[in-house]
Amino acid sequence: MTLPGSANAAVHAFVHAINRQSPAELYALMTEDHVFIDSLGNRVAGRDKVRAGWEGYFGMVPDYTVAIEETFVEGPLVLLFGTAQGTYSKDGALRPENGWSTPAAWRAVVSDGLIAEWRVYADNEPIRQVMARNR
Repeated sequence: MTLPGSANAAVHAFVHAINRQSPAELYALMTEDHVFIDSLGNRVAGRDKVRAGWEGYFGMVPDYTVAIEETFVEGPLVLLFGTAQGTYSKDGALRPENGWSTPAAWRAVVSDGLIAEWRVYADNEPIRQVMARNR
């Protein structure tokens, strides 16, 4: 069930900031003790470190976006299901043959209208294959 509310609004603002590839907007939407957890279980804690991580990722995948198909909200917990996609770039150039897409899910925890935790569940194999071709 999708419910309106502050947790839902905060998470969708975060998604829009991702889709604009804006580390500054993401930073403004994170709690100070924000935790990012990738699909391999690696954790980055603290919004300064997480912002640096987003900056690096957007450097590697300058057109990274997520398309949300379903949203489920239960209090401060928001689950999102959809697709992650982008184009891997070693040099800033976006070449169509380096594009990738994968089904994905995200788990967000909201605290006082800010994102306290952002966890990604996705198969990284599509981007790994592109990266391997570009070594």
